[in-house]
Amino acid sequence: MKKIVVMASVSFASGILFVNIYNSLVNAVAVESDIPSSVIATREYFKTVNPGDFFKIFSPLTQLLALVSLILFWKRSPSVRLFLALALLFYMSADVFTFIYFHPRNDIMFLSEKLPDTETLKRLASEWSSMNWLRSLIVLLGIMSSFIAIHKIYTEKVTE
Repeated sequence: MKKIVVMASVSFASGILFVNIYNSLVNAVAVESDIPSSVIATREYFKTVNPGDFFKIFSPLTQLLALVSLILFWKRSPSVRLFLALALLFYMSADVFTFIYFHPRNDIMFLSEKLPDTETLKRLASEWSSMNWLRSLIVLLGIMSSFIAIHKIYTEKVTE
């Protein structure tokens, strides 16, 4: 049962990574394609649903599963504990980065009452697009940490 939790954690984190990459390859490119018209179209589309709706569910769930994995395998070995803690730290860092960096830009581009000028929108969209790759890298580092921990769980001698 313990191994299922850690596998679920890395599975959910992988899903987050791929949705994030999708956002970089599809949504960000669409938003940057014809500013301000593309931002206006995105505002209309996001009135119904937006990528944040996905992340609001799966980011906390991924962090919870990572935390439970860390607790369940705490006594397994110091190296397993280290990599599970790193995974949790990376997943949480990606969320903190989201709240500090991305949410303010999203609010200005998609939620502000008055649409900002075209140059501001181009700058914000470009910043969002380039930094989303950094956020994806942070999640990838968490996934790699999780996989290293899983490898150690299956290969190291149990010290419990």
